[in-house]
Amino acid sequence: MHAFTRRRYGAVASAATLAFAAVVAAVPPAGAAAPPEVGPRAETPAMFDDDEGGNANADDPAIWRNAADPDASLVIATAKEGGLRVYDLDAREVQSIPAPAAPGPGHAPGRFNNVDLVHGMPLGSGAADLAVVSDRGSDRLRVYRVDGNRPGAPLTDVTDASAPWIFSGSQEEVDEESTAYGLATYTDAATGKSYALVSQNATTRVALLELTATRSGTVSYRKVRTLDLPAAFTMPDGSKWSPCGEPGEGPQVEGMVVDPETGTLFAGQEDVGIWRLPADLRGRPVLQDKVREYGVPARYDEPSDECVAGEDPGFGGDRVSADVEGLTLLKQDDGDGYLLASSQGDDTFVAYDRERSDGHEYEGGFRVTAASEALDGSEECDGADVLAEPLGAKYPNGLLVVQDGHMAPEDGEREATGFKFVDLADVLEALDD
Repeated sequence: MHAFTRRRYGAVASAATLAFAAVVAAVPPAGAAAPPEVGPRAETPAMFDDDEGGNANADDPAIWRNAADPDASLVIATAKEGGLRVYDLDAREVQSIPAPAAPGPGHAPGRFNNVDLVHGMPLGSGAADLAVVSDRGSDRLRVYRVDGNRPGAPLTDVTDASAPWIFSGSQEEVDEESTAYGLATYTDAATGKSYALVSQNATTRVALLELTATRSGTVSYRKVRTLDLPAAFTMPDGSKWSPCGEPGEGPQVEGMVVDPETGTLFAGQEDVGIWRLPADLRGRPVLQDKVREYGVPARYDEPSDECVAGEDPGFGGDRVSADVEGLTLLKQDDGDGYLLASSQGDDTFVAYDRERSDGHEYEGGFRVTAASEALDGSEECDGADVLAEPLGAKYPNGLLVVQDGHMAPEDGEREATGFKFVDLADVLEALDD
């Protein structure tokens, strides 16, 4: 029997983050070679998840390209209760936006979980690029206009005051924390409408929200529909299996990305695998790949806050170790590209072919490791974003940004997190090996 502890970030437990992944991942498939390594070119300042550090915890990045001046492009990243951070291409902070305050005593403040971009949405008298954020603390979206002509403060809050709760019906339900979690955006090429797909914490639910502009130049949204992914599965031997978790919690989704050219949503159900389904949430989800821990029986032990696992029956996949996180789409000029996923359990990144004609087959993987004594790699990566477009002199081939769950050196007992910037040319070379 194995015991695995659910890893905690701040005061909130991830519903399916399992240290047991390291046990399974430590035994690679027979004949598997170690993935190639790439080193980062830069890293952001460390964040610390405590009162002294502003309760900031790095989670998810988005890369905004400044078309007028690619050297002035930005990385926008969530810091949970620390709000948003904006970085230049040297990984230096240029703006810090606090999360909203609690609506009153006894209620949680804002907690920014995931971020994604919308380009050219009609807003006011023109079109705007928007950074859309899932606010886990308030169960709402926050929306920020991105303006490259304001280098010291490029983000401006344009969230409409009437923006509704996404999954909750009252403040009491918000306080129960089954709130907005993962997020991905896309614009429908046929209609020009922009959408956000938002997952719900500790459940399998995903909601489709249409973003709407108001006459006053703010942004709100309306819920179009929801879809519930499975929480229980039938194994090849006929047995039933559900991922281990605290009572009442389901196997949640966080990492998501939409291929706008095909209208396909890829959704990472953390302890299950990667699903693909229509981004409009109509149609049948298909489990594209499973985590190695898929099908491993386990029971939750409340006194120890651990899941006690039995023997691995061998029903899982070969490539990804739970949690599956940080899905992002690498789109190349020739139409090719990759779906990248963070295999959090073994600190690797996995690449699948973007083309559906081959079933999105596995194309390889890599690990982001230390580039020097002062610049370490990425461990337990939560979020990632990639852009295969020229970003000035520093990243002429594009950029991959990944979260690092263990920034080094750590400051005493405080948990340190941040983001690593990786030259996309190095990633493509690793995948071509």
